[in-house]
Amino acid sequence: MKFAAIDIGSNAVRLLLSNVFINNGTTSFKKAELVRIPLRLGDDSFLNGKISPEKVEKLITSMKAFKLLIDVYDAIDYRACATSAMRDAENRWDIIERVRKEAGIKIEIIDGKTEADIIYSNHIEEHLDINSSYLYIDIGGGSTEITLYSKNKAVVSQSFNIGTIRMLHNKIDKEYWNYFKGWVREITNGYSPLIAIGSGGNINKIFKMSGRKPDKFLTTSKLKGIHEMLESYTYDERIQLLGLNPDRADVIVPASKILLSVLKHAQIEKMIVPQIGLSDGMVHQLYEKDKEKKSGGLPTNNNS
Repeated sequence: MKFAAIDIGSNAVRLLLSNVFINNGTTSFKKAELVRIPLRLGDDSFLNGKISPEKVEKLITSMKAFKLLIDVYDAIDYRACATSAMRDAENRWDIIERVRKEAGIKIEIIDGKTEADIIYSNHIEEHLDINSSYLYIDIGGGSTEITLYSKNKAVVSQSFNIGTIRMLHNKIDKEYWNYFKGWVREITNGYSPLIAIGSGGNINKIFKMSGRKPDKFLTTSKLKGIHEMLESYTYDERIQLLGLNPDRADVIVPASKILLSVLKHAQIEKMIVPQIGLSDGMVHQLYEKDKEKKSGGLPTNNNS
């Protein structure tokens, strides 16, 4: 089976084309292709309260291209979700309608809780040690989602308007930042030892820079070293010497700051990075929806 997921984020828009295989009763998900376009909708939304006409046109063009790729891929279903930047934009409903009419893509604007729930749909907890507790941290351009797992269950989950682009433009006030840190301390109190699970483009990049193998931990001390190294370079040097993309070279520093703050206040010493996120969760949900539909539980999807 083939599914597609569109993640319209604050820093970039992504199209994930994914295959789902069922073998001897076991379901596996495999990425066929991931297309990423760095639109930076958050630059407009968080600074001006609306998305500029130029960015709107680029978004529509991107969605037209994504729709063609979805059709060529023969995906049986798709879902398109917009997160923090679109949530904050005054002209969001006009944009949604234009994309529907001109690109044939139906976009859902999801709130922070729904975003966290979709990420949770990856069921990473099924592959974890039932005797350990984990803190899932997903850092995006406009928001950070945090979920505490214990005994293979989600204990608490919350989304915060704390993201890399907001921090880059000094759009996070001190009181809210202190509330965020206090919340992390409070909900993790009593859960020890606690292991972090990190996701999001910047965390994935930091993990790759660490040189760790996919099944190995990234220690907090190693992360601190990477953060200090990144801060020691200028924006241009991060591009020229470290090989970072221009749209990654600025936001990776605030991403590491947010991550280090969470790890500090949760008293976490190590993290795993399974390289999954919102689009992967959407594919999991699409598969479950298709399975229910085939069993007579749901009507046919109207998106495609």
